[in-house]
Amino acid sequence: MTTSDKTNSPELERGLGLKEAVALNMIEIVGIGPFVVSSLVIRAMGGPQALIAWLAGALLAALDAFVWSELGASMPKAGGTYVFLREAYGPKKWGRLMSFLFVWQTFLHVPLSVASASIGFAGYADYLYQSIFHHSLTTLELKMISGGLVILLLILLYRRVTTIGKISVLLWVGVVGTMLWLIWGGVTHFNAKMVFDFPPGAFDFSAVWFAGLGSAMISTIYSYWGYYNICHLGGEIRDPEKNIPRGIFLSVFGIAILYLAMQTSILGVVPWREAAESKFLGSLFIEKLYGHKAAEVATGLILWVALASVFSVLLGASRVPYSAALDDNFFPVFAKLHPTKRFPHISLLVLGGLAFLFSVRLKLQTAIVGILAVRLIVQFIGQAAGVMLLHRRWSSDRFPFKMWLYPVPAVLTMIGWLWLFWSTGAARKWGLLQIAAGVVAFLVWTWDKKQWPFASSQPAIESQQPGIPS
Repeated sequence: MTTSDKTNSPELERGLGLKEAVALNMIEIVGIGPFVVSSLVIRAMGGPQALIAWLAGALLAALDAFVWSELGASMPKAGGTYVFLREAYGPKKWGRLMSFLFVWQTFLHVPLSVASASIGFAGYADYLYQSIFHHSLTTLELKMISGGLVILLLILLYRRVTTIGKISVLLWVGVVGTMLWLIWGGVTHFNAKMVFDFPPGAFDFSAVWFAGLGSAMISTIYSYWGYYNICHLGGEIRDPEKNIPRGIFLSVFGIAILYLAMQTSILGVVPWREAAESKFLGSLFIEKLYGHKAAEVATGLILWVALASVFSVLLGASRVPYSAALDDNFFPVFAKLHPTKRFPHISLLVLGGLAFLFSVRLKLQTAIVGILAVRLIVQFIGQAAGVMLLHRRWSSDRFPFKMWLYPVPAVLTMIGWLWLFWSTGAARKWGLLQIAAGVVAFLVWTWDKKQWPFASSQPAIESQQPGIPS
């Protein structure tokens, strides 16, 4: 794309305020995650001490929120992590590699995230179908549902961002309403003895105990992720220097309170040994409280929540290849905006197509573990290290938001992400393999374009997006 093209092309519209930003974040966080992983967390921890894994996940998310808030407030542009890595590691050399790797991973981890939600959606749809028609859906029918959800999302997202902001608030009402119903049911039927029914060795803090915590936190972190989604929409947020940090922290703390209350409510109603083996814990919980018909209504609401989350995931992620293409660090076709609706429609369609393929091919647990193995090294650890590099190069006035006790949150965040990456087990080799494949792809791309590291002499590359310092 030439300089004149960039000058004459339409810019993204800053049409999202704090309310819409928090709504988009929260509906991405509260997807199908807490309804499909709650039993996995209880099983991994071996009892109601599973609440520790939810609390630990909230703590790690809060620490990481400082990193995202500093970066998002100082660089409020479409693409989020892509822009952060490019600037932190230097847009002329290593920043191009790091940001390219992130875009490379986006075409894997985003479809995996959407697929995990759509597969969970199909699972709860099966519960509802069994309840009404008294027999299960076939494997083909389940795949048709999960794939059909992705297609529906593409239809909903193919429009202006201001309209999407209104849709997000509507979806958010359904998300919070569903969780509040579950919490209220638990509070009014709470049995403290069940919550404190700890098995022997529940708190022995041995190597096995911490291994179980690591396994459980893979599921809880998967359920917390999304608090940063508005950073990928930075070019469409009003007053981003204030609204991005506020939106991130409001999302983290709001969701942490809701999750802990919901999980405590479930453990106070469903015996943890039974909960650990349930595939439909949210529906089982309501069924024990209010009966079968109420459980059907709850299942419908959980399906609403799953729809809302993948809506937000696809919306934010579609801006990442767009940002990279504007920066001449990815295929130029992704820099195109829809001529009338002004959103990156090519990115949306490609990511949606890959999500459709994954949703009809993978199993839920495979998708969840794969998401963490793919994302942690380049994106989360890379950003935490990157914000410290920026502090060495930039003056303090370049950071509208400043993390407390710098650099403690960033250092603790990196330690936590490294531990979780190790806890992914065999999947971590696939995470490392896709990084290696991305490096090879980058070298092929830059060799063809005669850019660093293959350019004998290269003029300074300025950031292509207005307002981003080099």
